[in-house]
Amino acid sequence: MNLSLFIAQRYLISKRKKNFINVISIISVIAVAIITAAIIIVLSIFNGLGDLIHSLNNSFDPEIKIEAAKGKSFPVTPLLLTKIQSVPGVEVVTEVIEDYAYAKYNNANQLVIIKGVSDNFIDQQRIPKQSIVEGELMLKKNGMPRALIGYGVRNTLSISLEEDFHLLQLYYVKNVKSGVLDPSKLYAQKGILPGGVFSIIQNFDENYVIVPLDFAQELLSYENKRTSLELRIASDANKDYVEKEIQSVLGSEFNVLNSEEQHQDVYRVLKLEKLFAFIAAVLLLIIGSINIYFNLMMLALDKKRDITILASMGADSTLLKKVFVTEGLLIAAIGTCAGLLFGAGIVLLQQQFSLISMGMNSSVVDGYPVKLAFFDFVYVFLAMSAVTIFISSKPASLAARFASVQNL
Repeated sequence: MNLSLFIAQRYLISKRKKNFINVISIISVIAVAIITAAIIIVLSIFNGLGDLIHSLNNSFDPEIKIEAAKGKSFPVTPLLLTKIQSVPGVEVVTEVIEDYAYAKYNNANQLVIIKGVSDNFIDQQRIPKQSIVEGELMLKKNGMPRALIGYGVRNTLSISLEEDFHLLQLYYVKNVKSGVLDPSKLYAQKGILPGGVFSIIQNFDENYVIVPLDFAQELLSYENKRTSLELRIASDANKDYVEKEIQSVLGSEFNVLNSEEQHQDVYRVLKLEKLFAFIAAVLLLIIGSINIYFNLMMLALDKKRDITILASMGADSTLLKKVFVTEGLLIAAIGTCAGLLFGAGIVLLQQQFSLISMGMNSSVVDGYPVKLAFFDFVYVFLAMSAVTIFISSKPASLAARFASVQNL
């Protein structure tokens, strides 16, 4: 066994004359354990929130989305569609026209997002049947267009699917030249019967109205232009490979986005929040490690006689420094391991029994989302080790100074 480790263990577990040092050691272990457990729980919450956002967005967003690199829309030709469909792994290509419009039903009105989609949108299975809370999952009935309406839009406009004689009126402001006096030429208007109501996630439910592509094409005057193409990828295909192949086929004029890249800003903010939370946690670790500092300082003073004996037997300052740094690392390791186990236990209990709820009746999950990540444990352990080595340097130098005095 390493000599410095052996001496440090003896100092840690052997009975000391001054019980106050023992008490400080126990307090140090407890403080480190509590802070470590808190860090694991906080980081697990960020992991859980990230997974929840992923799952909610993925339930509505396409696996791959193609947009114009510049501008709002781009022309879609049979040649372009053929290029995309020729990429191995691409199963369904849905043409999309998406823009803001003004919705009116009876005397209620709201600004909504019109999402015009081609008929194969249903084939992508992006809206599960269990997400249809009223009506049917359809975009056409008997050859007539139908609208899929978000649950929030339905409530705001008080839409009734049982009344076939009331149309949902949609208005779109045109880009016209200045000087036009006729108000009817400033906007386009079309009516459509609601066919179903979906409930997926609040952001979608409160804003989206999904309509057939030809209906949106006429209302929004997009002709052969589309705002995006949404792709479904084969289950056995490598999505990263398919994404790169499509990008190489289309070139720099298009942006090919996977599910995370479609909400890049949201995930970037979440990662930054987790980073700042970890930095704040490290500061807490430093504060909690002050107990270790005082424990080692008092131990150095208490073991002054032992230090002089070791120095007279040939122990140099390097060995004595290692003894006290190792002592600090042992205290930190015990507290950190206990904290990691305790924090992991709390997270597992939350996952299993949802001890803490979201506190909202409308929340998509009952319990607060949490998820353990292996690298969080590694980062916390490394951070605690670095802090402890820094904290232990002063007491270790003090012990080395005692040995230098003895040698003189």
